[in-house]
Amino acid sequence: MPGHAQLSIDLIVKECEEARALGIGGVLLFGIPSGKDEMASGAYDENGIVQTAVRAIKRETPQTLVVTDVCNCEYTSHGHCGKVVDGDVDNDATLEWLAAAAVSHARAGADIVAPSDMMDGRVAAIRKALDFNGFERTPILSYAAKFASAFYGPFREAAESAPQFGDRRSYQMDPANGREALREIELDLEEGADMIMVKPALPYLDLIRQARERWDVPIAAYQVSGEFSMIQAAARNGWLDGERAMLESLTAIRRAGAGVIVTYFAKDAAKLL
Repeated sequence: MPGHAQLSIDLIVKECEEARALGIGGVLLFGIPSGKDEMASGAYDENGIVQTAVRAIKRETPQTLVVTDVCNCEYTSHGHCGKVVDGDVDNDATLEWLAAAAVSHARAGADIVAPSDMMDGRVAAIRKALDFNGFERTPILSYAAKFASAFYGPFREAAESAPQFGDRRSYQMDPANGREALREIELDLEEGADMIMVKPALPYLDLIRQARERWDVPIAAYQVSGEFSMIQAAARNGWLDGERAMLESLTAIRRAGAGVIVTYFAKDAAKLL
């Protein structure tokens, strides 16, 4: 994606320093390990890439708010978000991986852990594991409403996490089923989520608004790679004003009710604002 690349540990520290200088509220880390396997072992390795990055960021720029993505798709050789058994993702077996990863992130210094896998019961499993290991104060930002969207394409290429077979529709949500999204949000809050995420953002502004009206919790929205890339591509072709389109899209997400916006436009928007 324009202006974005995979970053080594030393460069991610510099990126965080720049983000903080621009007044950006925090960073959300995704990791790409040197090797992948069927057990997603890099996701919960105490010396994994995200764990190492968190320690480096907290050492060099301790005031940076660090949120870590808790998932397995970047770490599995097959690209799915959990343990595959007989060709399907085993929900319950995957919970152990997610809980272990969340604890390892908290131990490394993450301020917030953000499960994005869409396994049922993952928030409860992570909350239990965090509390048991002494991280009762570590909040959970749950990707509670994450849809099986066409807008993820550029990220999957960048993160080398596209499924090697099938797709993720068995555990991500049907874009047509907004009522299910509200049920998922409610369940995650009951299990102990402190904040919730709607992903993608622009195609689901109605759900951001409904969630804002229904629950008094922090609501985040993820302006995903496809949303970012289509604005960038149209601007490069001269079809629209890129800066105006960027700010208009971010304003719409905020107006819908999101208090936190995850976006690839963060630095560009911060410079204008």
